[in-house]
Amino acid sequence: MLEEATTSYQRAVSREVAEYLIARGIGQAEAATFRLGYVADPHPGHEHVRGRLAIPYLGHDGRVLSVRFRCLQVHSCKDAGHGKYKSLEGEPTRMFNVPALHVAGDEIHLCEGELDCIILTKIGLNAVAVAGNHAWAGRHRRMLNGFSRVWTWADPDKAGSELTNTVTRALVTAKPVRLREGDVTDEYLKHGAEHLLGLLERKEVY
Repeated sequence: MLEEATTSYQRAVSREVAEYLIARGIGQAEAATFRLGYVADPHPGHEHVRGRLAIPYLGHDGRVLSVRFRCLQVHSCKDAGHGKYKSLEGEPTRMFNVPALHVAGDEIHLCEGELDCIILTKIGLNAVAVAGNHAWAGRHRRMLNGFSRVWTWADPDKAGSELTNTVTRALVTAKPVRLREGDVTDEYLKHGAEHLLGLLERKEVY
């Protein structure tokens, strides 16, 4: 069912949705790789996420394990009475882009949010993501434990600090990257790929 839904949502991406993704630095190639879609005609059980961006969570073999859905409206989701993201009912918290774990060398990049992860992947980094501090689980520590360095790109706010603290307590190999002007996507849109890569080269880290 998830495979069918993901394929259907991929086909439903309109020009407006494509423009939204491009405005966030995500082009056609990245959208296709990560199988991003749009919920125009919800599959059974997905009626509550009509009109949202569909972000599949893919396994190492490409199989669709789950899907999260992002609001595309230009408004305050809090004021509108709903969350920016919605997950499928009963789904466990998962790590996004686990295929990167199987192709990365000694280092991996961890960020806060799926779209930021896509940007890091776009600029040539092997990256995974969790949906904030609340989504970090003990099994995620085990998944990252074999890497000699886990670069952590958390948002420069309270929630991001909480995620950084959680990861650095869990992994002695964690090395937080200092984002100053916003999240990964914000800094990419303002300054480009070379700026983000330069944060590592200039050792803009804690």
